[in-house]
Amino acid sequence: MRREKSYRGISTRLAVQYLENLGGERVDDGTVKGEGWRADLSAEKVDVAGSIRLTEVTVAFEGEEAVLEELIEDFDRKAMRAGG
Repeated sequence: MRREKSYRGISTRLAVQYLENLGGERVDDGTVKGEGWRADLSAEKVDVAGSIRLTEVTVAFEGEEAVLEELIEDFDRKAMRAGG
């Protein structure tokens, strides 16, 4: 299963840290692997309103459906507290 989600207001570094806290190990700057899952991260600046720009981190989650459901739910909670 593959699921891609975007998060605004957090950095790639922070997203990697959250994934490590959820049981993953950093493979490189943009990839974290855990038991039954993998996450590939990318980031870009996006216009929010007028001249306001935020970092938007996109995480492509891959793995077993049951594992991803819990992982994404936990990651969403962490990302919501950090950025928005």
